[in-house]
Amino acid sequence: MANDKDQFIAELVVQNRGALEKFLAQRLDNPEDAAEIAQEAFLRLHRLDDPGRLDNARAYLYQVAGNLAIDQLRRRKLHFRFLAGEMREHPDDGVDTGAAEPSPEQILGASQRLAAINAAVESLPFKAKQAFLLHRQNGLPYSAIAEQLQVSVSSVEKYILQALRACREALEALEDPAARK
Repeated sequence: MANDKDQFIAELVVQNRGALEKFLAQRLDNPEDAAEIAQEAFLRLHRLDDPGRLDNARAYLYQVAGNLAIDQLRRRKLHFRFLAGEMREHPDDGVDTGAAEPSPEQILGASQRLAAINAAVESLPFKAKQAFLLHRQNGLPYSAIAEQLQVSVSSVEKYILQALRACREALEALEDPAARK
């Protein structure tokens, strides 16, 4: 059975890899990201118990890849918004505030703060993480998040507060290494 599954996936890779990567590269404007996402889409297809039973494995593959590309674009947009906000909040991190582009010091500082926030969010319990991301990335109101997570609005408020507290603590630890636990 595993050999049939592996053979099925191998044939899909041979038949669709180039076109899938081209499809993704057009959406992402980055061939490296396109190749990585295509590989992840094939891996997700492989994780299915019996991908051969799909009505249209190629359509499934493109749907998964398209969704992964959307997620990548959202992360990229969030990253750039964060960096832009950091540049406004910490203009003195670099020497030339009148420069058209941020200095390497500004980029490094913002990247370190973003990495600290990402680590804090990743360490959250599942529902707190989901609530925070649905609110911050997707802009959903608390009521919609509560409905989606099947919890009360009060719980959503607590989850988001927990996430914000974790992010603040991560940033404080970054600014003051002695505060790290």
